[in-house]
Amino acid sequence: MATVIGVMGESGSGKTTSLRNLDPSTTYIIDCDGKGLCWRGWKSQYNKENKNYSKVDTQQQVLNFIKYANDSMPNVKVVVVDTINGIMVEEERLHKDEKGFDKWADLAWNVWNIVLYGNKVARDDMTIVLCAHSETIDNENGQRFTRILTNGRKLNKLKLESKMRAVLHCYRDDDGNYVFGVHSRDSIAKTPLGLYDDVESIPNDLAKVIADIQEFDEGGDAQ
Repeated sequence: MATVIGVMGESGSGKTTSLRNLDPSTTYIIDCDGKGLCWRGWKSQYNKENKNYSKVDTQQQVLNFIKYANDSMPNVKVVVVDTINGIMVEEERLHKDEKGFDKWADLAWNVWNIVLYGNKVARDDMTIVLCAHSETIDNENGQRFTRILTNGRKLNKLKLESKMRAVLHCYRDDDGNYVFGVHSRDSIAKTPLGLYDDVESIPNDLAKVIADIQEFDEGGDAQ
């Protein structure tokens, strides 16, 4: 099974920026939002000629690209979907004229199937990163709580984050630095027990997190 990581945050909080240090020779980015990346020179790193970047936004297209990378691109170790909300919005648009519950059930399972593919089928040496927008709500205790933003109640009930190895919460700290929240009582942010236990946030660098999780799984001291 692959390692599935969620990266959530508001627009402008650093989700896409966190991809900047990934190795383009071993990374495939699926740009579901169609907005491009956000650092200087990215077009020379990620493009069709390098076979590591595509703009698609339906669940089947995204899943097909992940399957192709898994089966036919052994050099690809990281697949990024940016964002799953782009998939949900496009699927909702395609089915906007349909009535009733089935539309929302299908919408939920479309995203859920991508997560399950990573957990049950994808190669052990692959990491699948699902970027997502976040929302802050009042939970059952009346406390403010941040979670992945989804379309419809079905996905909220399925709880996507429960199938992810880690969920990183993108935000800016009190000093204005872009960081990942790694665990908090106020969000679904989480990382494996024993990894980052002594801190609430780390630098916004997805390549470092992936390396840390790999070292952690092999029994090393990732911190």
